[in-house]
Amino acid sequence: MTAHSPVTTRCREISDADLGTIAELLNNGFPNRSRAYWLGVFDRLKKHSAPADMPKYGYLVERAGAPVGAILLISTMMPDGNASTTRCNLSAWFLEPRFRTYAPLLSSRAIRKKNVTYYNLTPALHTLPILEAQGYSRFSNGQFVASIFPSVRRGAQPARVIERQVDPDAHFEPFERDLLSTHSEWGCISLWCVSSGRAYPFVFVPRVVKRVVPCVQLLYCRQIEDFVRFAPQIGSYLGRRGRPFVLIDSKGPIPGLPGKYFDGIDPKYYKGPVSPRLGDLAYTELAMLPRLFSFAMM
Repeated sequence: MTAHSPVTTRCREISDADLGTIAELLNNGFPNRSRAYWLGVFDRLKKHSAPADMPKYGYLVERAGAPVGAILLISTMMPDGNASTTRCNLSAWFLEPRFRTYAPLLSSRAIRKKNVTYYNLTPALHTLPILEAQGYSRFSNGQFVASIFPSVRRGAQPARVIERQVDPDAHFEPFERDLLSTHSEWGCISLWCVSSGRAYPFVFVPRVVKRVVPCVQLLYCRQIEDFVRFAPQIGSYLGRRGRPFVLIDSKGPIPGLPGKYFDGIDPKYYKGPVSPRLGDLAYTELAMLPRLFSFAMM
């Protein structure tokens, strides 16, 4: 009698050679996205500068040499004062139904580094208890919808808006120029607000509310207070381009901004040593994995 080798199942990093089959796998898991869409995502990940000790694309589960599940990771080294921190956005998680018992294996492999802060920005509702059991915490409870156009405010700080293609004649951080340029290439609206000899960077992702109302989501700024200070100028700039509303991740109403807070809408989670700063979701799936974003405003 001939002994048969056992069929093995294992978890490992996704390599360049896997991209075609992983694109097909994710196409099956997300039928509203095409294989070409996922290959485009992989092209962005390939060009993205991930830390050397982090996976370039993510992890897969394979059975007898064929992928049956995958999770994509977007890892970034971000300046943090005089140091840098590594953060990792977990996204596009899919396992074929009969292999979903391997979900804990895939998850534990993806979040095993203790010095990395992991983001889960678009969790499905049914996964929230699982996230909290795994030690994730919320850093944003809902969305503040700012109505800033037309925006006229007495005593507003003088400032001028400059599009990202022009280097402002004011102080700025070099990494922020690269950040604005890269996100502009991904379809974001990137701009500077220049005031009192300093340039303040802003990045917005075009969105649609209720599938018909154009708006933007604030993806990056140095701090939310900067957006509040320059809301009149930013509001005029965006309003002239047909984007009168700005969605902002928040824990409640934002003082000084007209608008409405929606609790429990699009909450965001993290796990790791560094609590995320509201107003900083640069180099995450919100920009790198383009999607139609909408939610119902009650």
